[in-house]
Amino acid sequence: MIGASPLRKEDRRLLTGSGRYLDDITREGMLHLGVVRSVHPHARVVKVHARVALTLSGVVAVWSAADLPEITKPLQSGGAPSGRPFVQAVLVKDVARYVGEPVAVVLAEDPYRLADALGAVTGEYEPLPLLATADEAQRSSTRLHPGWPDNSALLVRASVGDVEQALAEADVVIQERIRHPRLAAVPIETRGALAYRDDASGALVLWTSHQNLYRVRDAVAAALGLPAEEVRVRIPDVGGAFGPKGAVYPEEVLVATAALRLGRPVKWVESRREDFMALGHDREQVHDVRIGFTRDGAITAIDDTFLADVGAYPAEGAGLTANTANHLPGPYRVAHYRAVGTSVVTSKTLNAAYRGAGRPEANLVMERVMDLAARRLGLDPAEIRRRNLVRPADMPYRPGLTYKDGVPIAYDPGDYPTAFERALELLRYDDWRKRQRAQTGGPRRIGVGLACYAQGTGLGPFEGATVRVDPSGKVYVFVGVAAQGQGHATTLAQIAASELGAAFDDVSVTAGDTGAFPYGMGTGGSRVIANAGPAVARTARVGRERAAGVAAELLECAPEDVRITDSRAFVAGLPDRHVTLGRLAQAAVRSKALRPTGEPGLNACTWFHPDTVTWAFGTQAAAVEVDVETCAVRLLAYAIVHDPGRAINPAIVAGQLQGGAAQGIGAGLMEEVVYDAHGQLLTGSLMDYAIPKADQLPALPVVLDEHPSAINPLGVKGVGESGAIAGAAAIANAVEDAVADFGVTIREVPVTPARLHALLRR
Repeated sequence: MIGASPLRKEDRRLLTGSGRYLDDITREGMLHLGVVRSVHPHARVVKVHARVALTLSGVVAVWSAADLPEITKPLQSGGAPSGRPFVQAVLVKDVARYVGEPVAVVLAEDPYRLADALGAVTGEYEPLPLLATADEAQRSSTRLHPGWPDNSALLVRASVGDVEQALAEADVVIQERIRHPRLAAVPIETRGALAYRDDASGALVLWTSHQNLYRVRDAVAAALGLPAEEVRVRIPDVGGAFGPKGAVYPEEVLVATAALRLGRPVKWVESRREDFMALGHDREQVHDVRIGFTRDGAITAIDDTFLADVGAYPAEGAGLTANTANHLPGPYRVAHYRAVGTSVVTSKTLNAAYRGAGRPEANLVMERVMDLAARRLGLDPAEIRRRNLVRPADMPYRPGLTYKDGVPIAYDPGDYPTAFERALELLRYDDWRKRQRAQTGGPRRIGVGLACYAQGTGLGPFEGATVRVDPSGKVYVFVGVAAQGQGHATTLAQIAASELGAAFDDVSVTAGDTGAFPYGMGTGGSRVIANAGPAVARTARVGRERAAGVAAELLECAPEDVRITDSRAFVAGLPDRHVTLGRLAQAAVRSKALRPTGEPGLNACTWFHPDTVTWAFGTQAAAVEVDVETCAVRLLAYAIVHDPGRAINPAIVAGQLQGGAAQGIGAGLMEEVVYDAHGQLLTGSLMDYAIPKADQLPALPVVLDEHPSAINPLGVKGVGESGAIAGAAAIANAVEDAVADFGVTIREVPVTPARLHALLRR
């Protein structure tokens, strides 16, 4: 089954309307909760006025922070405990630090009365100075968090070699300031939560549209002073997440608090405007970079200093800026490198780890400079990359940096030059160059852009799995990683079926319930297949060994002579002499063969702890047409090549890469969260924040260049974030390539018609 592409187990249920999302779940007597949010980016909250709202029919309660003494503990976001201390309240009691921060909640009998009541609640504020950008926050005498000497939350450094000496010896030094904009994840389904007391156990049950049920469980338990065992978090079907749904937000705690206080089920569902306003953003970085080259195009040194605008609370710790620092050299041989990244707090929505999480920003900087250097040196952009890519003979290549898990980086086996050439062939690079020359001087110009990346994937520290064979013959796999559309129920079932010897159709994967599996590190960071995959494989192998022992008892043979295939165990060479897995599960409860294991039944639970991350390589290439009169950009062709190590389900891998590429293309052409000069969100709806539509994208062909990882026994590397890394850089390079004869340099994305028009006018 590994390496095949059976139809996804999830799809029939979802396509026939049997999916069950958060807002599909109801409970008798359920109340609806809404959040009153700060209308100021930085202000002291003087008072919340609720009198009018409380007179409305169907309104049950309006609470501000003063009304909820049980949630005085700060929110535990789960981010890395690094940098300066800060307190993020569940409900703002004193100072609001971004537009959209919760200051009160309203509870009503139905969503319509709730909407009326939310409009009737007003706040009284004393505005404080705005910290609009990272640059302004660094210069300002205003401190967003008390006790801080400035607004710099934390610093990340990475270095190897002698950068200054190498730059001094370079023949050409490219020096630029490059900006990546703030982005929103825009999942189709917004966030939501439903909380209630379980009548039988008394436990607090919390359904939530989330990526990390254990992080939610622990944060809610800590905020409410409950034992974690008394909080059961469950994840229904989730309509997209992309990283920001992996953070913990105040709303989960607020829903749980209301349910406990009122003794009734309480549901909250986020509006689209709230999604733009309060779901974590990502990507906003400004880089001042110098990269030196020899005359023949070899990189001599990189020196990069960047500011990361992390919004009001640095909840992700150093993780995102560390990713940027570690990934900027990418797949190239760089002997001398220095990066200093500063995370700065501002009066904006807090940062969360959006798909790619620090890597697309690094890729934009590196790949933009590669094209600028190629133009300066008179080289084709493909050729300058060929001359710098890490070679197979260099593997395992060690760039001299240390990953955020504390382990020195060593790139996994791979053939970067060959994969790069496959991307050029997939795009038909030479043909596009011919078309470009044929249209020189015309109103519609052709441009070709390339972007390569090396990506650390599959961060630990662990994942586990339970595999249980039922007497019916069905195989149940329990894991701690919940899905949001990635196809876990299919890929993990393929692994279990292959390792156990079960029929694929007999395997069912269960996730998203802290009551069914005790621990997990959540979905994100391209980590599921590289962590949960090996855990499932290991556990299924243990189950197979136990099944073989029981089968040997029944078939009167040695365990090593037992073969298990398609849910049947038989004696090697005698396939007609067999028993089913279901029969083995029945016998295993009383089998003497299992006495040495200390556990009856065909049931096993094991854990996988990776030594460090796997490293994957990829290239994306784009061909665009630019109308120099209207400045419209049309994407004509695209190509994706990626090394997944070993593709468990190639069709699912390709789909992950295509979906990520669409988001990267959106970052290159149209997406940007924009605040005005007063800190108010301008892109607060899908009328204002553009995302790619189907008719704006060409086919997105994918080639998988497989080189098994040495980090895990399955040889897999992550793919969940990979597709989103290179799109913005490939698009920016292609557009600049189309208008290079005008002397245009693209220093920020998205390359909108308005932005391109301004560049051409200059």
